[in-house]
Amino acid sequence: MERTLVIATFNRHKLEEISAILPELPFALKPLSDFPGAEAPEEDGGTLLDNALKKALAAARFTGLWAVADDTGLEVDALGGAPGVRSARYAGEKASYRENNALLLSSLAGVPPGKRSARFVCVTALASASGRVLTSRGVLEGAIATEASGSNGFGYDPLFLIGAGRVTLASLSEGEKNSVSHRALALRGLLPELLRIFPGG
Repeated sequence: MERTLVIATFNRHKLEEISAILPELPFALKPLSDFPGAEAPEEDGGTLLDNALKKALAAARFTGLWAVADDTGLEVDALGGAPGVRSARYAGEKASYRENNALLLSSLAGVPPGKRSARFVCVTALASASGRVLTSRGVLEGAIATEASGSNGFGYDPLFLIGAGRVTLASLSEGEKNSVSHRALALRGLLPELLRIFPGG
């Protein structure tokens, strides 16, 4: 287990995405759900950084292993930066992806395409059981579509438009998304430190 990095999540989508983004990692990735008795801390921080740190430190201290966590927010300019840190709970504490997307479209009803600029922000935190922490941040600029498109990805991906061709993240292949995404940018910012902590193959 000493060559294991804990991914502080119970979300299998996120685990799969992280594994695909960092295939060069010379150690096993295990989700927090693989550790009996582990619980996800309440994400009650005022910022994405607060939540990422809280999750990473809790997972590291529970397992005794290095752990990485992230928190992601969607910032929509026409909504004053909302939903932001509450992106996963935009339509309520137990809201589904579909419910969050429906509320976002409703909130932007009447806002023209040229005024729907937005960005995904991802903050990652790497923590040890002793309390050592490192952080990284990734930002992906884009806009919010007027309707969902694409069947890949999760969360707000079907509504988030990127690139000159204005395709949604959910319309991209996994490889295409992982080459540009906010999570990929944030995680790759931690890669040099991860390779120092776990050298070799």
